[in-house]
Amino acid sequence: MANPLRFLTRLGDKAGSLGAVASAMGCAVCYPAIASIGAAIGLGFLSQWEGVLFHVVLPLSAALVILANGLGWFAHRQWHRTALGMIGPVLVLIGRYSLIRGIVYLGLAVMLAVAIWDLVSPAHRRCSVDGGTLADQAGR
Repeated sequence: MANPLRFLTRLGDKAGSLGAVASAMGCAVCYPAIASIGAAIGLGFLSQWEGVLFHVVLPLSAALVILANGLGWFAHRQWHRTALGMIGPVLVLIGRYSLIRGIVYLGLAVMLAVAIWDLVSPAHRRCSVDGGTLADQAGR
């Protein structure tokens, strides 16, 4: 593995997104729409840990995704990828602490979309440390 930071940021982004969605699927009282999907795929047993999922796992997962995307900036230097990667978890945290479920659903959808986008089309570094583009360096 050539770049451990890149690996850790990709892993953190996927793990955080999965953790946020799984914790929302376990909170039937808080998020009934996504909890019904979770129950349909066999995650109904998570309802016994609803308090822990809502108060601990969901915010920590969102914070992990924010941290992973912030560190990902140093690996790929693409502000639009970083911004889109941070919008979802910020919406989840805003919705979680303001108790507006629609914002949480939107944030989870954005987190999943960005995670899938990153799997399909991984980020590549756009500029070098000295400020030139990689295309400029190829010509040297």
